[in-house]
Order: sequence, then structure tokens, then C-alpha cells
Amino acid sequence: MPECSLPEWEAFLGEHPQAHVLQSPSWGELKASFGWRVKRLSVGTAGAQVLFRSVGLGFSVAYLPKGPLGKDWAALWPEVDRICRGERAVFLKVEPDLWEGTDGEPQTQQLPGFVPSPQTIQPRRTVVVCLEGEENEILARMKQKTRYNIHLAAKKDVRIRQSQDIGVFYRLMEMTGQRDGFAVHSREYYQRAYELFAPGESCVLLLAEYGQEPLAALMVFRQGRRAWYFYGASGEAERSRMPAYLLQWEAMRWAKQHGCREYDLWGIPDASLEDLEDQFSARSDGLWGVYRFKRGFGGEVRRSVGAWDRVYTPAVYAFYRWWSRRRGTNLA
Repeated sequence: MPECSLPEWEAFLGEHPQAHVLQSPSWGELKASFGWRVKRLSVGTAGAQVLFRSVGLGFSVAYLPKGPLGKDWAALWPEVDRICRGERAVFLKVEPDLWEGTDGEPQTQQLPGFVPSPQTIQPRRTVVVCLEGEENEILARMKQKTRYNIHLAAKKDVRIRQSQDIGVFYRLMEMTGQRDGFAVHSREYYQRAYELFAPGESCVLLLAEYGQEPLAALMVFRQGRRAWYFYGASGEAERSRMPAYLLQWEAMRWAKQHGCREYDLWGIPDASLEDLEDQFSARSDGLWGVYRFKRGFGGEVRRSVGAWDRVYTPAVYAFYRWWSRRRGTNLA
């Protein structure tokens, strides 16, 4: 059978060292702890970890984040379809781990029967920092103001340390969510993520402190040669000490020390590079303030090929799309 057990999927990933962290066994286990069902399958050199969530009336939705793996997807889709129909999926949403304007983009031609989706789950545009070279070379690629703020934070006695204290991290996340108007996961979600990834040093929780006071925190994940900054938070105290800048730099250093060549800052406004540069200094809504911060680290702005939907039940799919827009919900 094409379906894989957890150990079989771990062995399959061993043959795909550049797989995205959202296709890792631990990510599947994390989502399984919070309402998703996980199916893993491989056919030949291709494979996929597919997530299912119930949406009522016996139906589910299927989501394949940052996959499939491998290059030849043709033989995989009939097996994915079989599993999706068995789970009564209304549709399957696929977000390939591919960038626009790269040699990998033609792989979207291997999405027969899929239609481009207006609803993406993961941020479509991001900033990716190259970690190759010596540390002084990485710093040299950053904006002068960002380098200054990194050095300022160290000069003003901000200290960065690894921590296991999810309670402190969550309190800072709550403050950030209330201040900036975005939803945060539950404390249990962050705790479970840390428990799954930290034992293999695939995740680190870093705290920025001044004296004994926590100022900011972040959680970074790594897989293969890449690292991702998924979760970050900061409080209101001592912001003039620029703790978030030193925190990101230390996270990059951690990633580099663990063999990563890229550090994905994970999420900026989905606008053209020209619009980003024209508007970042004037706008603070949505992710614009985030972009103003992230652009300083000298990374490359990239845009994914987006989301693609394969519809199994058209009438229910149309209703789900309408309901999602009305409720402002998505699969994440």
C-alpha cells in the first residue's frame, strides 16, 4: 500500500533532505494533536503528508502544505485522490514548496485537474536571508540601520539565551497579539510544538532579556539546510534597547551553526517589490510594519507559486468558499 507509517515516512524523508519542515513527521504530529487527521503516502520517488479536518455533515477538507516531495508527481495523484475521497474531502488544497521565477516553477504543470486558489494558508511572499559566508559577511549584507540596532542591543546589555519556558513565551505572544491585532495559538499548541521539535534540536526558543526581565522571544524551526522563523513576540518594556534585532541575529547564528544555509523570515505583504519599497515607510497596517523590520536583514524577497485546489464536491466547495469568506476563516 502507498500509505506510510510514521517510521516509513521518516525513512522516506531521509531520501529528501531538502523537504520543507511542514512535511516533517513532527509537523504532522503537531497538527494531529489539534484536530487534524494525518495521512502519509509515497509512490515511487514522490510522497506527500496530507492533513484532513472535519467541516461538518460528514465532510472534510484536505491540505497538503509545502509538498509533494520528489519530482515525478504523476503516479502520486491517483493515490492522493483515493485517500481524499475515502475521507470525504470536499477539496484538496496544495501549496507546493516552489518559488515563482525559478526552475522549479514548471512543476506546477504536474497539477492536473487543479485550479489556482485565491486563498493561501501560508504567507505567499517572504524574505529569505542567505546564511552562507562568515558572520561578518552576513552582517555586511544587512541594512546599516539593522546592523546598528543589533550592536546597540548588545551594547545596552540585552542578553539572548535559550529557554524552555513556554509560559514566558506565551505571555509575550499574548501581548503582541493584543497590540498588533492578530490571533495567536493556544499555549498548549506552542508547548506541543516545542516538545516535538526541540529534542532533535530542530527547534529553538530564544529569549531576549534585560536584567531579569524578558523583553522578546522567538521560536525557530529547521529542516535540512533551511530554517524558518514562525513565531515571535515582544513586550512593551525597554523597546528602545532594540531586543528584537539582536534576537533575530542570534537565531540566524543558531541556524548557521546547525548547518542551515537559508533563514526564512516567513511572511510579508503580498505586494510587488516596487510597492513594498515605495510604501513600507508610510504604512503600518497588516504585515507592513513587519516588512519594515524584516527588510533590514538583507534577504531576498521571494514569492511562492501559491495554492491550488482540486475539487471533489463542487456544490459543497462553492458553499465552503462563501462561508470561509463570510467568517474570515481558513484552514490553518
